Amino acid sequence: MLQTMSGGSSFTVALPNEQATSRLAIDVAAALDPGDFVTLSGDLGAGKTAFARALIRTLAGDAAVEVPSPTFTLMQTYDLPRFTLVHADLYRVSAPGELAELGFDDLPEQAVMLLEWPNRAAGHLPPDRLDIAFTLTPQSGPESRDARITGHGAWAARAERIAAARKFLDQAGLAAAQRRRLIGDASTRCYEQLTLGARRVILMNAPRRPDGPPVREGRPYSAIAHLAEDVKPFIALAKGLHQHGFSAPEIHAVDLVEGFVVLEDLGSDGVVAGSPPAPIAPRYAAAVDVLVALHRHDLPDTLAVVPQVEHHLPRYDIDAFLIEAELLPDWYLPRLKASAADAARQDFRGLWRAALEPALTARPTWVLRDFHSPNLLWLPDRRDHQRVGLLDFQDAVMGPAAYDLASLLQDARVDVPEALETKLFDRYVRTRSGGEPTFDAAGFAVIYAALAAQRASKILGIFARLDRRDGKPQYLRHMPRVWRYLRRALAHRTLHALRAWYDAHVPPPA
Repeated sequence: MLQTMSGGSSFTVALPNEQATSRLAIDVAAALDPGDFVTLSGDLGAGKTAFARALIRTLAGDAAVEVPSPTFTLMQTYDLPRFTLVHADLYRVSAPGELAELGFDDLPEQAVMLLEWPNRAAGHLPPDRLDIAFTLTPQSGPESRDARITGHGAWAARAERIAAARKFLDQAGLAAAQRRRLIGDASTRCYEQLTLGARRVILMNAPRRPDGPPVREGRPYSAIAHLAEDVKPFIALAKGLHQHGFSAPEIHAVDLVEGFVVLEDLGSDGVVAGSPPAPIAPRYAAAVDVLVALHRHDLPDTLAVVPQVEHHLPRYDIDAFLIEAELLPDWYLPRLKASAADAARQDFRGLWRAALEPALTARPTWVLRDFHSPNLLWLPDRRDHQRVGLLDFQDAVMGPAAYDLASLLQDARVDVPEALETKLFDRYVRTRSGGEPTFDAAGFAVIYAALAAQRASKILGIFARLDRRDGKPQYLRHMPRVWRYLRRALAHRTLHALRAWYDAHVPPPA
């Protein structure tokens, strides 16, 4: 049972045998991030080192890796796939002052610390940590013990998440599955691959998004930009896409309250290849065909989630477009020690209102919103547009068809040569024109240019924000590419006034 305490959350797990200890190690391993601090408490022989060994082997992905007890060496360092881990044992330490002599002040940056006998480091433990306390329970069997898992400080919510995930996987019949953390995106969601015998599925762990501070008229950014707050939009869109013949993952199990979903595993074969990754042209062409097929449908704005629960897709309105575009002056300009005066900001908004007018009056369709290479998978055993698997569409809105095409052909993480962009744009326009006599190719091109420029402006702001606010500088390397896309889009003849504003106020990335 989960208990919330002052400054932390705690729950107890019975460990009747080695398999149960290994399962707890898998649960904890799935929750760890670089820089975390985990303490292991309990008497001699209570199971601290056995758990540590199981945890390190899980993180290493190798059940045979040698994990000696650090009782005499005091510290062992492991370079693991996701991070460096330091396993320390303070049993032989007699005073906290000895920690500096052992090298605790010179640990690898962002290493995970796994510390046995934390009571020997009194006064030196971080406030944000996970403690696992082991107690022998001989009345239940010779190998039996209890583990009390307590999250302190910022770890309190994460400990609650571990308990909730265990409960959900028990109910879904996946308690015994092996769990492998997958590379995440820039959001608070995380994903794991679950393997149980021949069965392989994906666990989406998506806690409800908390509202941020109000930024305009008492509303937070997420509400103005129509960002999903829970898993309901994802489930609704996945089912809707399936009904229309598209390869979204099937939903196997759901907890709407806690935000857990078990999904079909569509594999890992993408639409890019090489180092650095580059578009695989035939696969990008197939992705364009997905959009053509999608945009030919008359799509509803209300979708079923589960019985008696529906999701209404919001309209991609001018407020959402503008709040996104304004991430550029809000975050990108300050990063470069630049700024825009109030009058210039008013001009910025006015120019964007004019540029976006055609997009706002276009026939609305489902805008998946992150239709680009990280969220597209290649399924060669399927046919036609079903060969492209779709992910990450929880923020979908009703809006202009050109947005997702711009997202694909000006991929923020991949260099799409201008010649390939032009070729695939022409493929989309030619195919739409051939099947829809009323399709306005010239008007579509105008909307495409404006939305490509809006999206590039937004992404420059997002990447600057990820660096400064969230401590994720790895996205900065994409800024020069996004800048080139921005200049490419602003070159359209209908955006000359907006281009002049950017020329006057927006420097290129350093």
